[in-house]
Amino acid sequence: MEVRFREVDPFNCWIWLRLLDEPGATERGYLETAFESWFFLGKLGGFNAENLQAHEAGAELSWLSWDEQQVERALPALMHNMGPMEYEGHWARCWLDMGTSDAFAIDVLINTLACLNQDVLLIEELLIGGLNEDWPIEEEPESLFPDSDD
Repeated sequence: MEVRFREVDPFNCWIWLRLLDEPGATERGYLETAFESWFFLGKLGGFNAENLQAHEAGAELSWLSWDEQQVERALPALMHNMGPMEYEGHWARCWLDMGTSDAFAIDVLINTLACLNQDVLLIEELLIGGLNEDWPIEEEPESLFPDSDD
């Protein structure tokens, strides 16, 4: 699975997947469940790099002393909105307003899709951000923070 980043606007971000084969109902179900699960974790503030205490502790987690004050000091990192997964031939796409969630969220999504790629459906390319010329955006979903240019 090739991963490429294009222009990324966290408040108006399209994620594109080019699949080896046109996805059937089962493959679509896995893909949609992965995105929906990832989004709900983000909506609940799960992707906050300011509070990675277990990760920063390293391999030894036994008897970790959790710092509740660090949790309270961390700024909120919340995803705001996600559009439905859309399909056209070998392509799938999803629109997101990732809000204030950290880039850590993108790493989690890439790791998740890499596992799906190995076990469920073959993803040739994952594009994060930007637009595709061969599948134009007719109407962008409503963002919490619409462009001031409109």
